Amino acid sequence: MIYVQTPFTREIREAVALAWGVMGEGERLHGGEESAAYRLDGHVVRLGPVGRSVAEAEWCHAVARHGAAGLPEAVAPLATPEGATVVVVGGRPVSCWPYVEGGWPDSDVPAQREAGARLLARLHRSLSGCRPGPRPVAAFQESGLYGDPPQDAAELADPGLDRWLADFHARHPVRHPLHGDYYTGNTLARDGRLVAVLDWDEAFVGAPELELAAAALEWGDDVAGPSKEFVAAYHEEGGTAGHLDDESLTQLVRHKLRREYAYFHKAARAGVAHDEEDREYHRARMELFHRLRP
Repeated sequence: MIYVQTPFTREIREAVALAWGVMGEGERLHGGEESAAYRLDGHVVRLGPVGRSVAEAEWCHAVARHGAAGLPEAVAPLATPEGATVVVVGGRPVSCWPYVEGGWPDSDVPAQREAGARLLARLHRSLSGCRPGPRPVAAFQESGLYGDPPQDAAELADPGLDRWLADFHARHPVRHPLHGDYYTGNTLARDGRLVAVLDWDEAFVGAPELELAAAALEWGDDVAGPSKEFVAAYHEEGGTAGHLDDESLTQLVRHKLRREYAYFHKAARAGVAHDEEDREYHRARMELFHRLRP
């Protein structure tokens, strides 16, 4: 995994001090493929990628704040005195969040995998009443989601999957905001329990079944397929997604895998030098895409 290297410059530190009254040099936190996070005592400052619009960031933050109103584990951004949650420094969106102590959970541990499923169910219930309006910029996961062949994954052209996705969404009209990237690296655990859901940059409005399937893969076996135990625990907890038969689960997972393919090559075009471990993981995921074909 290659993480972005974005320095916490003096200009950014001054802007953060002015906007939120938070001061310090900052300690870089682990992770971040597009946004870098720095801890300043009880706060975390997130530095987004250059070019991401304020409107897009504020939209995602509004979803996070709605989620946090009904779910203590949902971490929401702090507002400036003027009510904004983003300031722009050098073309880069900067936001400030409360710091939560914890580490990434281990999805190989059945109890933590189950806890992840139950937390997602509660998160979906908390988000189900949110009506944020249209997302200013379409989320990366939305490309190809409704049956239009994604242009950035032409090598994985699959008309059968495209038709299936169009039909699935015609039969599943329920939509509400989703986290958009619900995997272990965007959650925190402490003393054996999950305590935080982080990083809302990929939030979008969609069918909750989509996120359930994607999360079942992320919290299951990376190369063997989604965890049906995850799906069962989610439903037992009362999540908003409907029942997923085997075909629905695998086809929604294949949509996610096709978006992973597009992201891998997008990063390569941007200059990311994937190492052999990254390339092997990518090959395994693409093999899974083909193996799961109904």
